[in-house]
Amino acid sequence: MKTLAINKENKCMTCLTCEIACSEAFYKKYDPALSCIHIGEKDGATKLSICIQCGKCARSCPHEAITKNDKGVYTLDKAKCQGCGLCVEACPFGVMVKSPDREQPSKCIACGICVKKCPADAIFIKEA
Repeated sequence: MKTLAINKENKCMTCLTCEIACSEAFYKKYDPALSCIHIGEKDGATKLSICIQCGKCARSCPHEAITKNDKGVYTLDKAKCQGCGLCVEACPFGVMVKSPDREQPSKCIACGICVKKCPADAIFIKEA
């Protein structure tokens, strides 16, 4: 299984480079609301919200548009997606996103662009 993971030392500098890389990859612009990774704060510490490929989005989809591939990554079939947004609502981490100007949402596909752009090595691709 391939998934994003957070470095245990939580080296995040809150530079938002990962958010920028993700939203630009999917939408060709920086918009934190459209990134499939979010940087925030909880109890005074930096908190990274990432997709752990839990499958809740897939289980919520009435059109079976989200399926797990052979690498263990849930992907969205845009031809099957009806844009209902139930998968966005089901994501417990708030990292499945839907732009108001697009029918289909976006989800992390563990492409690694955020990992490559992170100057602090705060996140990595984990293969299990």
